[in-house]
Amino acid sequence: QVKLVESGGGSVQAGGSLRLSCAISKYTYKTHSMGWFRQAPGKEREGVAEIYTGNGYIAYADSVKGRFTISQDNSKNTLYLQMNSLKPEDTAMYYCALRYYSDSDADFDEYEYSDWGPGTQVTVSS
Repeated sequence: QVKLVESGGGSVQAGGSLRLSCAISKYTYKTHSMGWFRQAPGKEREGVAEIYTGNGYIAYADSVKGRFTISQDNSKNTLYLQMNSLKPEDTAMYYCALRYYSDSDADFDEYEYSDWGPGTQVTVSS
């Protein structure tokens, strides 16, 4: 099984930036997509950004469009999430995940994501 480990979380003031990294234990050429999800206390987990490895299609949640950027470095087996103009409502535990196939062909279908990292905490203060 592939192991994922997130890093780069921390505490930042509103308007600041953070770059999250997700180290993937081995090359995953058979993935359908890779994504970032987040879960705030008392709320359901939600998709933030994902990238389809086959055609490069990228999707963002409306709440982060224009502020967050997802990217990947296949040479380093690493997925990134650059987060700019952070807001207090971005405070959450952030997870990276892999999806190997898709029946739904839907964005952020977390039920199809099978490998997950333990998460990294992001806290944004006002």
